[in-house]
Amino acid sequence: MKPLGSRLSTVFAAAIAATVVLLGGSPAAQAQSKVRVALGDVLSTETLAMVIALERSKEKGVDYQVTHFSKEDLAIQAVINGQADLGIGTPYAVVQKSKAPLRVLFQGTRLVFFPVADKSYKTWKDMNGQPITFHARATGTEAIGNIIAKREGIQFGERSYVPGSENRIIGMMKGQIKATVVDLANKNMLLEKAGDRFHVLPGVSAPASDETLFGQIEWIKKNEQQVDVIVTEFLRLWQEMAANPAVIEQERARRKLMADQPKEVLEGITKFYTMATKEGVYAPAGGNAEIAKADFEFYTEAGQMQGPAAELKVEDFWYLAPLERARKSLGG
Repeated sequence: MKPLGSRLSTVFAAAIAATVVLLGGSPAAQAQSKVRVALGDVLSTETLAMVIALERSKEKGVDYQVTHFSKEDLAIQAVINGQADLGIGTPYAVVQKSKAPLRVLFQGTRLVFFPVADKSYKTWKDMNGQPITFHARATGTEAIGNIIAKREGIQFGERSYVPGSENRIIGMMKGQIKATVVDLANKNMLLEKAGDRFHVLPGVSAPASDETLFGQIEWIKKNEQQVDVIVTEFLRLWQEMAANPAVIEQERARRKLMADQPKEVLEGITKFYTMATKEGVYAPAGGNAEIAKADFEFYTEAGQMQGPAAELKVEDFWYLAPLERARKSLGG
């Protein structure tokens, strides 16, 4: 989960206008022919599965247009403001605080992140009063840090924010960061390159949703057939991935996605998805009421949602009908 923006900035508005010009028309015109998807990230190994699911939807007759934003809160705001039809992110706190009519459709990834630290910090107790770096304010990485600090009875010192796990790893290698929280791929990279200097500290045992597919409930209900195709293709691919992680690289190669990436990046895709599915990053269930309630518990404990978690209603945050139809169509 990334930080929450209250309004579109002038820069963001300009970026939207530029995007519309590049696409060759107004947002309304684009919505007539393509489902507009807002993604607060670039196309990378981690987001590749989502783009493949959208490509498969296109093959089933639902065309799409992805707009990439530098921050997830901008992607969420794009959906709120009607600049995008669907978004990929975690809008729980925005929904609760602003009453925005957003609903989650599918759990894409879970917060399987790892606290890594200089070996001078042998335990979490050694981190009491010490600086730590997160992705950004009010993000999933900071939520994990908040939960750990509460569990361990410590308080962190100065908090710094550096977007991107790979950038935080670079900072650690250069000696600029002593402790942070990173994703699976970058945790492995750090230990491979500098396992003599850094180690993994105990994290959280029940990861919550990280990236979800969501949209405005009115648009979802008005475009039920398109939504059903997209959700079904997400669920189909996630199930295939659980059985055979190599399917992502096979689908990437067939569609020539990420063709501009270095050879070593492409060669690592199957390895990444093999580890990620094993660790539960891409859980094949896609979501249900129990998953939503577990998310409520996580984010209220982290201080990003207001509890008690038991009083939060699933239907205020999720719209499960398309996913339930997708399970039936796939024989689940």
